Amino acid sequence: MDQHDGGETGTAGWDAINAALRAVYPRQEPRHYGTLVSHTLGGDDPLDGISVYWSQAPQPHWHYVTYGFSELYDKQSDDPQESGFGFELTFRLAADAGEGSGGMPPAWPLNLLQNVARYVFGSGNVFEAGHHLDANGPIALEADTQLRHLAFVADPQLPAIDTPNGRLAFLQMVGLTDDEMAAVRRWSTLGVLDALAPAMPSWITALARASLLADPALAARLEAGSRREGSSTGMLFVDTLDWSADGAGITLVLGAGQVGSVLELLPLRLPHDRPLVVLGRERQWRFEPGVADALQLDDDSARCVLSDATLAAMLGTIRAERGVYALPGGRLQVEVVPTQLRDGHGNVIREIG
Repeated sequence: MDQHDGGETGTAGWDAINAALRAVYPRQEPRHYGTLVSHTLGGDDPLDGISVYWSQAPQPHWHYVTYGFSELYDKQSDDPQESGFGFELTFRLAADAGEGSGGMPPAWPLNLLQNVARYVFGSGNVFEAGHHLDANGPIALEADTQLRHLAFVADPQLPAIDTPNGRLAFLQMVGLTDDEMAAVRRWSTLGVLDALAPAMPSWITALARASLLADPALAARLEAGSRREGSSTGMLFVDTLDWSADGAGITLVLGAGQVGSVLELLPLRLPHDRPLVVLGRERQWRFEPGVADALQLDDDSARCVLSDATLAAMLGTIRAERGVYALPGGRLQVEVVPTQLRDGHGNVIREIG
């Protein structure tokens, strides 16, 4: 991405976002990074641009804001209530020692935001406050960081706005560690983020930090919330989801990088009479609890009822390693395939499973 002067467009959707940001940063001209070739003209980056602001409060950090999930130009979608996907993303990155408003913001969050945009534009799956996403590795590929997951929450300084093209919310991405995300799955995204807020003001992401659950009191508070309310994670976004059917039965295909998340959530949902929906780029698979196993397939969606015995067999048999795992009854088997981690240029940098 190249750096461009902010405010160079005159479109209604773009101007509405600028106006919301001017209310927060009235005397600051942002650093704006636009794409050389727009996505609509065949460019690689789905977003038209990302602006970056410097903020001193509640601690020095960079505030990234996207342009492109919503309708920046003329109204194109049929929904008059929402602008495009209905949101723009933000991200707050703690400044390193010695960084200041006169410096340059780190570039890796620009790539992270574009990668999330590729997922949304490619799959059509939209994010809302309370959703979360497994990054399949460090959120900054070249950094030594424990943050491998992203949670989504309403940006604390940017309320939802009405634009001439419809309404949009500003969703802030927050980097989380493995055990913090495990707590999210066991309880809820917003419950965990609210509990973490005193130690993570404004949910600013600090790459070098350790897990906040090293604090025993905080860890106990999250565990108590999970026991009290169960898991509210009803949807899990994954990169690899497919299935096939033949005379021998049905094969569900999952990526090794997401198998652990699926197996962690199933016993926190189904025994509480709550379904779990696994969303891929083009298909979705819905697990439901039931007395007897049942399968119903459509072209792009599936409904899978699991008995207690089959659920127990899944948890005891399937691993995050490539292979085919048969389940009781002989009708359903799960194939685990390797998950490939790619950089912003599509090159494979690591394989899981």
